[in-house]
Amino acid sequence: MNKNHTLNAIDLFSGCGGLTEGLKQAGFKVIAAVEIDKDAAKCYALNHPETNLIVKDIRDISVLRELKNKLNGTQLHLLAGCPPCQGFSSIRRRNKKYSSPDERNKLIIDFLKYVKELNPLAIMLENVPGIINYYLFKKLVKELIKLGYHIDYKVVNVKNYKVPQRRKRLVLLGSKLGEITVSNGNDEIITVRDAIGSLESINQTEDPIHKIVAHHTKRIQNIIKRIPQDGGSRKDLPKRYILECHKKNNVGFNDIYGRLRWDKESSTITGGCLNPSKGRFLHPEENRCISAREAALLQTFPRNYKFPTDISKTSLALMIGNALPPKFSEIQSKNIYNHLKVYLND
Repeated sequence: MNKNHTLNAIDLFSGCGGLTEGLKQAGFKVIAAVEIDKDAAKCYALNHPETNLIVKDIRDISVLRELKNKLNGTQLHLLAGCPPCQGFSSIRRRNKKYSSPDERNKLIIDFLKYVKELNPLAIMLENVPGIINYYLFKKLVKELIKLGYHIDYKVVNVKNYKVPQRRKRLVLLGSKLGEITVSNGNDEIITVRDAIGSLESINQTEDPIHKIVAHHTKRIQNIIKRIPQDGGSRKDLPKRYILECHKKNNVGFNDIYGRLRWDKESSTITGGCLNPSKGRFLHPEENRCISAREAALLQTFPRNYKFPTDISKTSLALMIGNALPPKFSEIQSKNIYNHLKVYLND
């Protein structure tokens, strides 16, 4: 292979483009992507107009035909994807051992079907840690080995990959060319301050995404004001300010109505990241929830990444929270890129 030869990739379950952004930063040309959600697809198209985006259900047989037509007989270097498997998230399972019934849990087998049909030289699959004991995940690994892939997978924390956030993820890599291992992180911690500390005020910004924040009743606003800065939580409130729904034992999560800490990584940015009742999403010192732009920066999206402004706040939060952090994607993708270059260079 010529040293200047472009390595191509396809992004399945692309969401708003976190994985694709990392793939591009690592040097891949993302030739096609598939996403079923129209709002997420709109965001993807704003940022990756050069990629052939297919807005359909991955289970639609026409998607495979379109991807084959796009490849037109050329070798696919990397097939990457993050199949939604919400039934295995710790939130959905409420930390129980078993998964919640969810049809999306079976999408990893659809991923396998695309591997068989498109025959990529390398694969990358990212998912929630809970999937590791799922029988279909074990079946996936066995089938990939039968297809000739060298496989490695493990659970890692994105905070060790230059992401200012605690977020555990399972990463599976496969290569037909030789042994490949999941990229190791390091001990360098990127903090909340590093990510959002220099941002202008939401009242002074010209960035419409930074202006998107939760609005509250006076009662909730008074509660937020009394939560200590830089890491305080609802547990620090005087009893008269604790909401009735939080007074029962073992109800809810301890982090809700909690503030981020300036000099630590953030808690996991989830699909509820614009709602302080969904987690530790209050600004470290300002009396508000983090803005949509701050949530995106904590996910390591570039400062100028575009998000649609004509969609619901709920949909915006969901696409940001569900995304694979681009910086994490970049480091894992660069590992694959370098692996492929070693084997393919003349």
